[in-house]
Amino acid sequence: MVRPHLLPDRLIAHRLDADFYHRATAVVAKQLIGKALLHRVDGQWLGGWIVETEAYLDRGDPASHAARGKTPSNASMFAGPGTLYVYPIHAKYCLNAVTQAEGQGAAVLIRAIEPIWGLDRMRESRGHDDPKRLTRGPAMLCQALRIDRNDDGRCLVSDGALGVFDAPSQPPRRVRVTKRIGISKAQHRNLRFIDPRSEYLSRKPWRLPLRV
Repeated sequence: MVRPHLLPDRLIAHRLDADFYHRATAVVAKQLIGKALLHRVDGQWLGGWIVETEAYLDRGDPASHAARGKTPSNASMFAGPGTLYVYPIHAKYCLNAVTQAEGQGAAVLIRAIEPIWGLDRMRESRGHDDPKRLTRGPAMLCQALRIDRNDDGRCLVSDGALGVFDAPSQPPRRVRVTKRIGISKAQHRNLRFIDPRSEYLSRKPWRLPLRV
């Protein structure tokens, strides 16, 4: 049984367990919308509600890092479900939640959150006061939450200072799917999931066709 937790504002929540991640990647990507991503740094929780994700599949997906097979740099992507896979891009970082079974090489890129907890620390890390410039993109998100390559391989299921949580009292969010963005391969795949009402998306929904 998943133990209840108190989020920083004393909201009752449940940490997502390995079974949540041990499913089809697109399903996990969709159901992560509205969950709380949290990282505790120096005793303070940083994080917010997930509003944008992208699924990267274990097969038939040339945009996925798994397409080139397991290497030292992407090994965490082939670890057990719920592992954190962090990779560098242009001297910054992106974070992913590993899905499906160990050895398959599938993950969900968390592209944006609605920042809620630890705003002062996030502003300090990002060098911006505007909350809409804190976490509306994967590299911004990692910088705001102070996640880097050293966090690669941590476990979202068991790490006491890092995790994704479900707060049942929160109203469900509407989810829509679009084509993935910021990639040069398999651009036609509808594997980006968003809360279309959110003001914290990396790209506004009206700039892309939406499908339910």
